[in-house]
Amino acid sequence: MTLAVYPGSFDPITNGHLSILRRALEIFPQIVVAIGRNSEKKSLFTVDERLEIIGEVTRNMNGVRAESFDGLLMNYVTGLGSNVVLRGMRAMSDFEYEFQMALMNRKINKDVQTVFLMTDYKWFYVSSTIIKEAASLGGNISGLVPQLVERRLADKFAQLRAARQG
Repeated sequence: MTLAVYPGSFDPITNGHLSILRRALEIFPQIVVAIGRNSEKKSLFTVDERLEIIGEVTRNMNGVRAESFDGLLMNYVTGLGSNVVLRGMRAMSDFEYEFQMALMNRKINKDVQTVFLMTDYKWFYVSSTIIKEAASLGGNISGLVPQLVERRLADKFAQLRAARQG
């Protein structure tokens, strides 16, 4: 039974991420959605909030669980007893970065393989960054993220606006 690790920030998880997960479950019976803890990166949602959201939106996806990790991805992957990193790609702009990361990971541990899944065409332009920007400006993001994420984004930006005014 092969366990795949799907690392990322997932700030927030999008329908594009969920599409990759659904398709990956046809290949891998178990997938860990792994949130890397990175104190250098400024996130909208805390790691605990992201774990909660991911747990909720994947609760009906048998074989998927969410965890967070510190340190080197390769150490985390092998610590789980896995040898597969799952990554999604949208466009050529993703390719260069993902290619570099896969090669570096391979240099660190040649036994861990990176498997890429191309996004479905309808999620080609969707990224967590674009979703946050649109939501922060009151844009309509329905259909691009799960409804729970849409509500949590609205709540988060309302809290931030209230804090700035208060």
